[in-house]
Amino acid sequence: MKNAAYGIVIALAAVSLGGCATTTTSGPVEVTRFHLGAPLERGTLTVEPLAGGGAASLEFKTYAAAVETELIQAGYTTSAPSTTAQYLAVVGFTRTSQDVGPRRSPISIGLGGGVGGGGYRGGGVGVGGGISFPIGKARAREIILSELSVQIRRRSDGTVIWEGRAQTGADVRAADAQASAAAGKLANALFRGFPGESGRTITVK
Repeated sequence: MKNAAYGIVIALAAVSLGGCATTTTSGPVEVTRFHLGAPLERGTLTVEPLAGGGAASLEFKTYAAAVETELIQAGYTTSAPSTTAQYLAVVGFTRTSQDVGPRRSPISIGLGGGVGGGGYRGGGVGVGGGISFPIGKARAREIILSELSVQIRRRSDGTVIWEGRAQTGADVRAADAQASAAAGKLANALFRGFPGESGRTITVK
């Protein structure tokens, strides 16, 4: 079982963002899920941060709440405070910024005209064809890259019974660049059709 879990981690590391980082608004979500193929049991569950990920910050709580909402819809239940849950949902997330190719100003000046006869008409000389150039400097665009990873572990023996990762990108000015929106979007895509086809990467728009 440990070897299978290790294989899940290695396979997920190969997932890339594809075209998400070049969007001017918000991109689709790329999702990969892995599981052992057997029907997944349901039971009580609690959400915890990934080991080494630091204390449960406000941002983590946003992602944890989104994951918990989706898992409840998938058939799990939250455990009472005084009881031990049967399963753990271990949540990790990252948010990074990246500058992508410069974007020119859409405003441009065009020079053009036509030459008639000998090229002289009314005291003006026209240039055949046209020339245009943008005004202002090229501006880089900032993209927020968001990633959510979740492992569902059986508490009794620590076995990872399901693991998934979702990634997306959004222009820094887009609504989906906000942590609360990104968390809901990633969690919804990650658990859509749960448990999903193992080992396959899908694009969720």
